[in-house]
Amino acid sequence: MATPIVLDCDPGHDDALAIMLAAAHPALRLLAISTVAGNQTLDKTTRNAQRICDVAGIRNVPVVAGRAEPLRGNQVVAGDVHGESGLDGPRLGPPVTPVTSTDGIGYVRDLLRARPEPVTVVATGPLTNVAALLLAAPDVAGRIDRVVFMGGSTGQGNVTPYAEFNVYADPEAADIVLHSGIPVTMCGLNVTHQALADADVQQRITAIGSPLARVCVELLGFFASTYRDIWGFPAPPLHDPVAVALLAEPGVVETTRTRLDIELTGTFTRGATVVDLYRRTGRPPNADVAVGLDTGRFWDMVVAAIAALST
Repeated sequence: MATPIVLDCDPGHDDALAIMLAAAHPALRLLAISTVAGNQTLDKTTRNAQRICDVAGIRNVPVVAGRAEPLRGNQVVAGDVHGESGLDGPRLGPPVTPVTSTDGIGYVRDLLRARPEPVTVVATGPLTNVAALLLAAPDVAGRIDRVVFMGGSTGQGNVTPYAEFNVYADPEAADIVLHSGIPVTMCGLNVTHQALADADVQQRITAIGSPLARVCVELLGFFASTYRDIWGFPAPPLHDPVAVALLAEPGVVETTRTRLDIELTGTFTRGATVVDLYRRTGRPPNADVAVGLDTGRFWDMVVAAIAALST
């Protein structure tokens, strides 16, 4: 039986491939796509979710717009990584897929309350929407089976030396989700940096020969240029689909049970994910944290999803 999920995202090049994997994988049932400000402003991330649904032929999956600002602090976006539109690279037309609701928090609240079984939330942007939902409707915590989020790191960050962008953009939200009592799994940079879309991967996607495949290669081409210019990567890491893959096929992502805390006040470390891999603090484990990736299986999944949506 397919796992019902809500994908909360901020498209974003890697979010675009995460949407495709979530929509196409037979082990998942995508109930809704909710958008949040992150890689770009909310209007742009919502527009990008619509455009990806258009080009991938994803129908009957509601797109709902969530929060435009973090719970606390100033908004940050990643225009240097994802471009002015948040999805620079391919030429995509005006969106056709409608926005079902501009009250994404209320929409997901009602969806969770109405479902006969708990739903998994996969979050690939800042955790603002998820935290705002739990603050506004505490009862829905019991309707969420688990939260799998792409964010954080067991080591270095990518927006500051120790903070990864999604957590840095709203650390208070991440802290609320972590302490909600809902099972939490973190997919951080330590694993997603292994998911490099190198020349061989891009050739496999090109060989599909569909308009969607061409869009994906163009997305990866732009993403590759920014990762090369900013961080010196030889190929772009496809972060967000890793969180979807973890849920879709157990074993693709290796996890460990450990202590995870969010740094909220550090002068140089605000937004860092403090992962006690060696159990030095004595604090009880409270999260599952990704520590390894089967890159071969992962890319098989992504390529298969693009191919499935191309038919």
